[in-house]
Amino acid sequence: MTTTADFQLHRDTFGRLTLIDSEGTAHAGVTTVRAFPISSPEDGIAIVDPYGHELAWIERVDDLPAELRALVEGELASREFMPVIERIVDVSSFATPSTWQLQTNHGNARMILKGEEDIRRLPNNALLIADSHGIHFLIRDRYALDAHSRKILDRFL
Repeated sequence: MTTTADFQLHRDTFGRLTLIDSEGTAHAGVTTVRAFPISSPEDGIAIVDPYGHELAWIERVDDLPAELRALVEGELASREFMPVIERIVDVSSFATPSTWQLQTNHGNARMILKGEEDIRRLPNNALLIADSHGIHFLIRDRYALDAHSRKILDRFL
């Protein structure tokens, strides 16, 4: 494993992210992975090869040079899509499966909740909800939601 000072990162002619380690070895098709995507998204990012082996570790994204930071953040953004629920507008039923109408930080959305077990409790009153298509929706603080949203959510917890 190397630290941020020990590698270079660029996109190859096929658009794949490529890491060149301190020994000059090129590793094509690397991926960035957050260690703590919810609780500390800017800290602890691993760069792994296509087999999941860690090649480099980044303590803080903000400490990277601008060009390297842009590559890392771009790669993370292309892999991660986690809308944040701002309001639960309506649910089709309080029994599962149920269809939820939501307002998120990406606009209005609809999701199908297969079962209560798809709602995961996280630290600091956060919730992670997986819909029937595998998209994860985040509620940063369930107590910060409006009263209508909390009332609906409480029926499923």
